Amino acid sequence: EEVNQGWPRGYYLWVWPNPRPEVAVDALTIVPGTSRFILAAITLGHTPEWPLVRRPRRPHKITLKDSEHALRPFDLTVEVDRGVATYPYPLPAQRLDEETPHMRGFGAPLNRRSSPAYTEIAAIPSATITVKQDGKALTCAAWRQLEQEGTAENEKVRLELIDPGKNWVKVTVVDDATGRPLPCRVAFHSPEGVPYPPHGHHAPLFSNMDTWHVDIGGDVRLGQITYAYIDGKCEGWLPRGSVLVDAACGYEYEPLRARVEIEPGQERLTLRLRRWIDMNAQRFFSGDSHVHFLSAQGSHTEAAAEDLNVVNLLQSQWGHLFTNTEEFTGRPHPSSDGRRIVYVSQENRQHILGHLTLLGLREPVMPWGSGGPGEAELGGSLETTLSHWADACHAQGGTVVIPHLPTPNCEPAVLIATGRADAVEMLEHLNYEHLEYYRYLNAGYRLPLVAGTDKMSANTPVGLYRTYAHIPEDEPFTYDNWCKALRAGRTFVSGGALIWIQVEGQSPGDLLRVPGGGSVELSAQAQSIFPLHSLQILMNGQVVADTKSDAGSRSLSLRAQLHVKDDCWLAARCAGPDYRAQPHFDARRRGIFAHTSPVYVTTGDHYLVSSPEAVQYMLTLVDGGLSYIRHMSLQHPPGHVHHHHRHENHQAYLEGPFHEAREALHQILHKKGIAH
Repeated sequence: EEVNQGWPRGYYLWVWPNPRPEVAVDALTIVPGTSRFILAAITLGHTPEWPLVRRPRRPHKITLKDSEHALRPFDLTVEVDRGVATYPYPLPAQRLDEETPHMRGFGAPLNRRSSPAYTEIAAIPSATITVKQDGKALTCAAWRQLEQEGTAENEKVRLELIDPGKNWVKVTVVDDATGRPLPCRVAFHSPEGVPYPPHGHHAPLFSNMDTWHVDIGGDVRLGQITYAYIDGKCEGWLPRGSVLVDAACGYEYEPLRARVEIEPGQERLTLRLRRWIDMNAQRFFSGDSHVHFLSAQGSHTEAAAEDLNVVNLLQSQWGHLFTNTEEFTGRPHPSSDGRRIVYVSQENRQHILGHLTLLGLREPVMPWGSGGPGEAELGGSLETTLSHWADACHAQGGTVVIPHLPTPNCEPAVLIATGRADAVEMLEHLNYEHLEYYRYLNAGYRLPLVAGTDKMSANTPVGLYRTYAHIPEDEPFTYDNWCKALRAGRTFVSGGALIWIQVEGQSPGDLLRVPGGGSVELSAQAQSIFPLHSLQILMNGQVVADTKSDAGSRSLSLRAQLHVKDDCWLAARCAGPDYRAQPHFDARRRGIFAHTSPVYVTTGDHYLVSSPEAVQYMLTLVDGGLSYIRHMSLQHPPGHVHHHHRHENHQAYLEGPFHEAREALHQILHKKGIAH
């Protein structure tokens, strides 16, 4: 049996050449021996060739010569009547080493069109290759011609054999300074763009179903390029001749996009990545606040390859699906060298009130979801609020983060007004995310900024958006100390850049006292493996100082003197031209940027910034949440169930935090002399 594994009761194929081909076969007589058998079928062939494929598949390039067909969304199939063909996939629209050179190591634009493309074919000489688009044949080509001449074409399609031969090569990627194997992600391609993944890894990452649960773990796709996560070593087939290598290890190593030559007989290849900055040496430790679906071990593997110190892997509920349940242990999982920590904690979710990331849980906080689909089970009732989840987390010494601010947006204002939120997460470089964060700061709340990926598929690298938290020299790098630094606001968030700000020697999270007001000196610096175009200083959300590079620069810095007459917050941010962000090639097309948490400045005894408009906005959100709880949420009739919280008045239990928030916000307006 040539295709499927043979079992004792399976059928087997037997090729029987005619021993006297000059004599016609008139009849075939089967003479039974001692064993019984069934003869299922006999097929007679007249071609002078072995009828079963005896040569491995070879790569072919498909070019649609007619622009009308070439520009259509990808929908090609390849059929082989006497052989097999792999699924066809798009090739890059132009050579990968010419695509977006500033994004080396971080992907390339995805070609969604039908041409060019590639497939791999194994066939017998008399086979016919048929290329179809939208189910309609564009060309039929003889395999024998393709093998002999290397090309076959008509007025619509050109098929080209692109097989220079290949070697099984063992690859080692080393740290340029130490010479030791370096965990990273790596991709190999032929000059035409055909991927040659390390053995055990995928070539393209695509899903044939309408789902975002795509090939989780081991690989990541950034646009056109699929990378393999390796521990510094890998092996597999590489084409002879020129090979494009694309490799990266986070934001502190120079990424690599280069051509190497693989000679006939070559068995080994060594690549080098150079660390250009060591943030750990500056006591900054990076972490992703928001990761789903990976295993704990997979989180360690990918964190090492992305040069990430902390992974917050979150068990969660998605309707009737519960994920990462078996990973939860209630304690950190440090790597053997102490450089990385994986902590399996929890994201609790409600589709109207919002989501909540609970970091550092010792025990799960129940229930994980509430209020029905799609976060909780179908037909589920509203059993609790985000505020009560936050209280349960704090009771365990955990850290509460509002993820992907501001959506969903019914209860974050309550969490912030009542002091239940330790930080807010910026998931994308979007205008409304910035405005929402600045509103809460302008309402007077000291809110640290964190970043995470909300990784749910292999279309997003862990740590693409990350939090850098500063841990003082006299404190060791531990998970508790990382969370402590996060809560203190000693953070900046990075989508590819690194950024620092100091105001009169004070750093993010600090409170600077300027009695009666006066001038303050500040400095800011941004550095990146990607070109930066703007570095800005914000005061209460407004740009008050900036510098720019029209051509883009790896480093920007500025010094400024500002006059402070009232309490304010100051922060630095950097990105592309006018703070517009150049996109990554992840699934969300997130922007390349960085943003610090604020330095707070007070001219009196107590820090007090309170924009009445921002406070009124928060009150509107609080009242909207109360309206949802009272009129729209699904609830059991009073007395029908015994709730997990054991309060007799379930409605009062749900509404309690919202009334606390309304009272706190009214107090702020009262201090401003504004009646509500």
